[in-house]
Amino acid sequence: MANASSDCFHQAGYCIQQSFLEGDEGQDTCTITQKDIAEAVDITSGSKHFNLFLNQFGPYRINYSRNGRHLLLAGQRGHVASFDWQTKKLSCEMNVMETVGDAKWLHTNSMYAVAQRHWLYIYDSLGVELHCIKKFNDVLRMEFLPYHFLLATCSAAGFLQYLDVSVGKEIAATCAKSGRLNVMCQNPYNAVIHLGHHNGTVSLWSPSVKEPLVKMLCHSGAVRAMSVDKTGMYMASSGLDRKLTIFDLRTYRPLHSTLLPLGAGSLCHSQKGLLAAGTGDIVQVYKDTHLSAPRFPYMCLQVKGPIHGLQFCPYEDVLGVGHGGGFTSMIVPGAGEANFDALECNPYESKKQRQEWEVKALLEKIQPELITLDPTQLGEVDVLTMEQKHKEKVERLGFDPQEKRRFVPRRKLKGRSSAGNLLRRKKKVAYEEKRQQIRKSIQVQEKQKQNSEGMKSQNQQSTLDRFT
Repeated sequence: MANASSDCFHQAGYCIQQSFLEGDEGQDTCTITQKDIAEAVDITSGSKHFNLFLNQFGPYRINYSRNGRHLLLAGQRGHVASFDWQTKKLSCEMNVMETVGDAKWLHTNSMYAVAQRHWLYIYDSLGVELHCIKKFNDVLRMEFLPYHFLLATCSAAGFLQYLDVSVGKEIAATCAKSGRLNVMCQNPYNAVIHLGHHNGTVSLWSPSVKEPLVKMLCHSGAVRAMSVDKTGMYMASSGLDRKLTIFDLRTYRPLHSTLLPLGAGSLCHSQKGLLAAGTGDIVQVYKDTHLSAPRFPYMCLQVKGPIHGLQFCPYEDVLGVGHGGGFTSMIVPGAGEANFDALECNPYESKKQRQEWEVKALLEKIQPELITLDPTQLGEVDVLTMEQKHKEKVERLGFDPQEKRRFVPRRKLKGRSSAGNLLRRKKKVAYEEKRQQIRKSIQVQEKQKQNSEGMKSQNQQSTLDRFT
């Protein structure tokens, strides 16, 4: 949300909270509607509240792109549409003529995946079919891991499958052995997939392990919805027992629990920690659920038809609601992050910037084997393995190469004993042997020369030798 309208949003949110507080105390309440909030803020922010009446092909599943600029709608009866929801510019619209379970954007807004009745399909931004992946059949829910380029799917057959969209290969397929899987969410902190089961348990999965990392008993009935906040510390879940429970994922213990009249069929966390719950045809937004049990909602909105999908728009104070009557964009003050990192997610990126970011993200792709419950362990030293390798090296060499030797201080020499003088003297001594050899060779040559001259003088005769 623009910074210019943040003050108006905080005032509107304060009025809404005060109205609920007054209602608890038995005083007269004043209902603040979305229309009142849209009139209180600026024109640009007010235009972000709108309704799309699509009552023929619903209910609708929704998904915002990572930068919060584009919206993907998927009706259960085959209607699929993508558009820039701020400018209301339609990118593509089609009907796949079969049941659609879910739809998700991939790493950019140029491709998205649609889980149709039999197989998984990949489309581009213009609605052109790129791939039909028949290994992924009867898919009900999907989650995309942006830093690993993995599309995680859960099916009616009870299989959890991972697709690497950078190479187009299935890297893992695990049978959860818990029947039909239709409740799924991801932990944005460590990329672990959470699955909800019919027996009230929640299991945590990694593609490199065939067994669940953690199993939690959360409800006495089947799990209906789950959501993990941005920090990865708190998980909200709801079940058929109509309880909304907040869990601490550091200890895997419940913090708070509250009973909702109809139970929550959809849950979603915002970037600032707000929790949206869809109960029937009413959206309730709660604040500070990790600090205390939610007694009264921060905001409420009634829509036309049962709620099928909820998601907060990144970097905007907007909550998208997909329901049986179409789509509703709801203004929620204080929900989105005001500041964004343009190198990470840029809502105003150009085509060239998107292409450069895609190349950089592919080069920095994280391998699926590194998905663990505690990602900080990747930077730590494996002490046991290091000690074992060190012992093997000592046994092989016969001595410890890392043993510290006793320090012997070096006495600094000066004058005649300095390092420079010693070096010059050593050079003189080294050359003295060569000089002696040269002298000996010169003496030998002189003696040979003298002997040769004496022999020549004896062999020469003159005419006066006869008188001797």
